[in-house]
Amino acid sequence: METARNIFSHRKYWAKRFGTAPVLPMSRAEMDQLGWDSCDIVLVTGDAYIDHPSFGMALVGRLLEEQGFRVGIIAQPDWHSPSAFKALGKPNLFYGVTAGNMDSMVNRYTADRKIRSDDAYTPNAEGNKRPDRAVIVYSQRCREAYADVPVVIGGIEASLRRIAHFDYWSDKVRRSILPDSKADILLYGNAERALVELAHRLARGEPIAGIADLRGTAILRRNPPHPPFCKGGREEAPTVPPFEKGGRRGDFHWHEIDSTSVDTPGKVTAHVNPYAHPPLQGEGKGGDGVACAPHPHPTSLPEGEGVKHRADRTQDVIRLPSFEQVRDDPVLYAHANRLLHLETNPGNARALVQAHGDRDVWINPPPIPLTTEELDGVYDLPYTRRPHPAYGEAKIPAYEMIRFSINIMRGCFGGCTFCSITEHEGRIIQNRSEASILHEVEEIRDKTPGFTGIVSDLGGPTANMYRLKCRDPQVESACRRLSCVFPDICINMGTDHGPLIQLYRKARMLPGIKKILISSGVRYDLAVKSPEYVRELVSHHVGGYLKIAPEHIAEGPLSKMMKPGMGAYYKFKELFEKFSREAGKEQYLIPYFISAHPGTTDEDMLELALWLKANSFRLDQVQNFTPTPMAMASAMYHTGRNPLRKVSRQGEEVPIPKSGRARRLHKAFLRYHDPENWPLLREALKQMGRADLIGGGKKHLVPAWQPAGTGRTQAGSRPETGGGAARTQHTRATRRTR
Repeated sequence: METARNIFSHRKYWAKRFGTAPVLPMSRAEMDQLGWDSCDIVLVTGDAYIDHPSFGMALVGRLLEEQGFRVGIIAQPDWHSPSAFKALGKPNLFYGVTAGNMDSMVNRYTADRKIRSDDAYTPNAEGNKRPDRAVIVYSQRCREAYADVPVVIGGIEASLRRIAHFDYWSDKVRRSILPDSKADILLYGNAERALVELAHRLARGEPIAGIADLRGTAILRRNPPHPPFCKGGREEAPTVPPFEKGGRRGDFHWHEIDSTSVDTPGKVTAHVNPYAHPPLQGEGKGGDGVACAPHPHPTSLPEGEGVKHRADRTQDVIRLPSFEQVRDDPVLYAHANRLLHLETNPGNARALVQAHGDRDVWINPPPIPLTTEELDGVYDLPYTRRPHPAYGEAKIPAYEMIRFSINIMRGCFGGCTFCSITEHEGRIIQNRSEASILHEVEEIRDKTPGFTGIVSDLGGPTANMYRLKCRDPQVESACRRLSCVFPDICINMGTDHGPLIQLYRKARMLPGIKKILISSGVRYDLAVKSPEYVRELVSHHVGGYLKIAPEHIAEGPLSKMMKPGMGAYYKFKELFEKFSREAGKEQYLIPYFISAHPGTTDEDMLELALWLKANSFRLDQVQNFTPTPMAMASAMYHTGRNPLRKVSRQGEEVPIPKSGRARRLHKAFLRYHDPENWPLLREALKQMGRADLIGGGKKHLVPAWQPAGTGRTQAGSRPETGGGAARTQHTRATRRTR
């Protein structure tokens, strides 16, 4: 994988002389106190401003401040007019716009499309403090405020909408967010590299229209940009037809590839891994001759890729089917979604282009992950770790949840199809150093009000991927698998939990630290590879209950989730209970499950309900599947096709529990013990030919009788038509979309 310039190596902007702000200003009065006449960059966010590295705008703002720029924050502005967007005056360089830590639609609506009454990222959890599709609305208001100021969009909402995408809330395919927001450039994923480079180039006077070569960005053009990854190119070259195959732009030769030639819709067949090396797989060698794991799952590589592999992939651009095509053709939508996910490894990903009318959305390859030194630098910036003083004594639930927790890493190589972490943060784990993490524990101990000696989490997207990586950098750069752990853990993936065990031990030995809890999700199929880690976790870092996420027990939905089977769960449970007994502790596993996921049948949910009853689980929090933009499971939901395999018109069709009744029924199976669900379950069991499960015995799922005053909603319910059914707990939606 290519190296990248250290983000802290840039010459500081002249405004560095103003020093570090106690807190980034949210008003002109605060700017006056700092001696500023203007802001160089104004960040607009849908969240309350909390000066803590778990909140995107604080991290981005402090990083830009470290580079020497004067950064102001406009948090949760009144979006009904441009007035609030002028609060800090005209930015000298650009507006940076994000919806916040969560997608605004996931934040505002339940899985059943009912609007939430509260918002965890708002003071006192007040609802309705951000608009639907916040990035689009905020960007348009920035344009109205100062038409000549560049608008840069980023964060989870922009990142997951960088191409044409299925939108669950409007039940249609929408355009890329770029043309709708009218932004100048989109930064996707963890965008520190692109953001720092962009800010310095704008500060040097480069027009934003000419900056088209940054990794991790997307732009809108009528003609292709100048050569990628070289500076100073012109925006367009109108003398040559757009994307003429083999056409030249000056001395640069573009090589355009039709995505359907890379992964032609047709017969689904197994294929040879083009990156395999004979000693490992014995089935030939790809263009690079790079060793890679045996590939038992023939769905992770585009068919035919080995034939057309090129030595210099920086000259390649893959043309996806246009917005109009994927909007009208579900098969092409699933195909485009599959290709997008196959082009996400920073070591070999190619640029993508997708036509939207007479313009193209051009997506540059993903950013190079931050080094440990760089990530330490980002988290060691001078955060106050508190909400902005303007909020007074107001409680902000998201802050209350994380103020005593620490992020130790980024990324996830699990590739779960319903999850947006991998799409946003990437599959390569970016780790902080042990010293940086321990220093932050001490910072919490010494500076965070209300700290009682208990750290609520040392984790990240997962609890136990810290310092796990591919054993061979060449293999990592060449690999195109969708998951490193499905259907089995790759033989090249390291599973040594030793560094994490040492971190836990050192953290809990710090003076003033009573307990270190682990509340991030444990990837138990990895944990069982290290019984010593499970012993350490269970003996010292569980507060009575440990939440894990098998998601389902049936092969159908698990294969569409790319989740492990129940064998790993039972092995982990055995170790958990053994080490709990040895530690003399009464502790319990709390499993999470998803209902109505693509690939799930009524029979699958019945099997899960019977398993829950047999194991005496009565779930309070359940999650109905919510299709989020760009997720592979969302592509399944919309198209009924399986993008984990080569997509074809005669290929595998996925059962989709899409109707209102089906979604309510699947959720009801998870809460089989709730009398409100019994009428619906009795009706379904009779239709399924399983009336034998209705009765009062231990072998029965639901009783034949109904308590007075219950079950009326379900008994008289009709299929939902957009509004949805009862509200669903959204704890896990929050975790998955940050």
